[in-house]
Amino acid sequence: MKNLVPESIKVLRAEKRLVIAFPGGTEYSLPAELLRVESPSAEVQGHSPDQKTLVSGRRDVAIVGVEPVGNYAVRILFDDGHDSGLYSWDYLHAMGRDQDTLWANYLRDLEQAGLSREPGSEPLLPMFESGGCGSSGKKSGGGCGCGH
Repeated sequence: MKNLVPESIKVLRAEKRLVIAFPGGTEYSLPAELLRVESPSAEVQGHSPDQKTLVSGRRDVAIVGVEPVGNYAVRILFDDGHDSGLYSWDYLHAMGRDQDTLWANYLRDLEQAGLSREPGSEPLLPMFESGGCGSSGKKSGGGCGCGH
């Protein structure tokens, strides 16, 4: 996919949504919760698809800021402290295009894991056995940013 540069990005704080408009009239309204639980960070995505972490308890998460990263991405700051994901234009476009499928898969995964979107439920559930980045699950503060 070519690098699509958005024409505008707006945070709708009351609605807890990010609205992003791309050339050609394509506009997506992405819920903060979906952006948070699908963060492209190593903390959430791991270093491969089988290392993805299922994030629960984020129904009420809000976007507190959006910072540009060069000419290719934004860093989204969430009120739960998460701020390590760099959302490229292509990633945001794909999230918008696929948000119904992403949302359905997220709800299915929560149900299968016995978790909830409600705040106060277990905040993170690793979908892999070890730390995934060679850490064996130990907190080391490694350079990958995943916290293991």
